[in-house]
Amino acid sequence: MIQPLFMQPVLQEKMWGGTKLRDIYGYSIPSDHTGECWAISAHPDGIGKIAIGTFAGMGLDELYQAHPELFGNPSSPVFPLLTKIIDAADALSVQVHPDDAYGMEHEGELGKTECWYIIDADEGAEIIYGHNALSKEEFAEMVKEGKWSDLLRYVPVKRGDFFFVPSGTIHAIGAGITILETQQSSNTTYRVYDFDRVEQNGQKRDLHIQESIDVTTFPHVDAVNHFKVDGMVTTFIESDYFNVYKWDITESFTYRQTAAYTLVSVLEGEGVLEVAGDSYAIMKGMHFVLPNGIADVRLDGNFEMLVSTPGPKSL
Repeated sequence: MIQPLFMQPVLQEKMWGGTKLRDIYGYSIPSDHTGECWAISAHPDGIGKIAIGTFAGMGLDELYQAHPELFGNPSSPVFPLLTKIIDAADALSVQVHPDDAYGMEHEGELGKTECWYIIDADEGAEIIYGHNALSKEEFAEMVKEGKWSDLLRYVPVKRGDFFFVPSGTIHAIGAGITILETQQSSNTTYRVYDFDRVEQNGQKRDLHIQESIDVTTFPHVDAVNHFKVDGMVTTFIESDYFNVYKWDITESFTYRQTAAYTLVSVLEGEGVLEVAGDSYAIMKGMHFVLPNGIADVRLDGNFEMLVSTPGPKSL
């Protein structure tokens, strides 16, 4: 019988992290500087394991290789998506990610297009999204001279906002922001600026100026949002790599799966998931995959869920 794949999150310490992953979601965090919950991941830097059921204890990477039928017999050699909850108690570095071609050539892994759903944000919180340079030469000069306020674009954010962050986009999550990130399964990050911070060892983190110049898009172009609301489902984006939706469920909801598989994160609420006659208690902070072969599911309860499916380049 095909069952939902409930995941054990992987918690990651970060110098800019805090305690919200414990305080809000109840996760057992390794320290008071925990920045990321890798919710659904098969990446080598944070492999999630199946929590219960037939495949309990198996890594998602291993399951993807051993049972490709659960994922629609994909052509992608690695599980292509990764979802995270990020607690930015302090600002992340200003950074950029490569596309697939550059990532495979220089890092041996996928590039990184991602998107952010703002779960919560302090009053006055901002992200950095884009830059003002018109060319590589102008960008390099502004970076060299440290003209950060002229170079970087600051955008205020609030709960419920959504941002598409294609590879090549200069970006940073600001302090006081919690997000659900859906991304390609890659951990390649090129830092442009890190606010001259030092780690516990007294050393500044490495910057990657030339790589950043190589992969940044010039000039910056804001992604256009075409949100669509249909009952309890909000469509945020349908892209080459992933499709992302929000389910705001009141009482009951039936989902007919037409994608190869579906990734689900429960941001708020509790209730029951029914699949093929079996019932599963679900609550805030849980993450699961609906594998290929599950056609219809029913959810009873009140929920806010972030949901994603693979786009055509992820199959």
